[in-house]
Amino acid sequence: MNRQARYEALVRAWHRDLYRYAFWLAKDPHIAEDLVQETCLRAWRALDSLHDDKAAKAWLITILRRENARRFERKQFDTVEVEEGEWVDNTRPSEEASMEQRWLHRQIAALAPEYREPLVLQVIAGFSGDEIAQILDLNKNTVMTRLFRARAQLKEALDTNANPGGKHYGRS
Repeated sequence: MNRQARYEALVRAWHRDLYRYAFWLAKDPHIAEDLVQETCLRAWRALDSLHDDKAAKAWLITILRRENARRFERKQFDTVEVEEGEWVDNTRPSEEASMEQRWLHRQIAALAPEYREPLVLQVIAGFSGDEIAQILDLNKNTVMTRLFRARAQLKEALDTNANPGGKHYGRS
C-alpha cells in the first residue's frame, strides 16, 4: 500500500473517534474540527514514524492531545457555552434519559483531570488500560487505579443524587 492510500485508510478508520475525543476536550465543534485537521496534517507529516498500523488509534490520539495542549500555548480561546445535547449521538433520547446524560456529563467534567482523562479515553475513545497507559505515559496500574477511582466517584455522586423512586435526576 502506498503512503497516500495508507494515510487515507487511517483517517477514514479513525476520523470519527478523533472528532469525538477532540469535541470532548474542546467543547466546541469548530475547535474540535481544527484539532482533528491539525492532527491529520501532523499524522501525514509523521506517517513514516508509525511502524504498526494496529497502534494507529493510540498514535493519532496522542497527536491530538499534544495539538490540544499546543492550542493553549499559542492562544487562549474564549470559552463557549455548548448545548448539552451536542456531545451526544444524534438520537432523540427521552427527556429523562437526556437529563441523565447531561447529569453524567457534568459529573465526568467535574472529576479531577487525572481521573477524567483516563475515563474519557476509555469510554469515549474505547482504549484499553494498556493503550491509555501508553498515551498518558503512565504505568498501567496507575491507569487502572485512576479508572477505578473515577468510577467510584461517579458511583458516589449517583448514590448521593438518587431519589426515593430509584431514578437519578442529577439535581445539585
